[in-house]
Amino acid sequence: MERQIQIKLVRSAIARPREQRLTLRALGLKKLQQVVSKPDNPQVRGMIAKVAHLVRVIE
Repeated sequence: MERQIQIKLVRSAIARPREQRLTLRALGLKKLQQVVSKPDNPQVRGMIAKVAHLVRVIE
């Protein structure tokens, strides 16, 4: 089974560029403090890198 990482939204997407808001939505994050579990792969890591200032990664 593929490793999973947990991603927590810690800062609001309000007043952020549209691309960053769409990236958060693609990760499944809608509300502050929400935690989602995603597979640990390069695609997800790339999305996290785009919004690193808004999320926290729980390995």
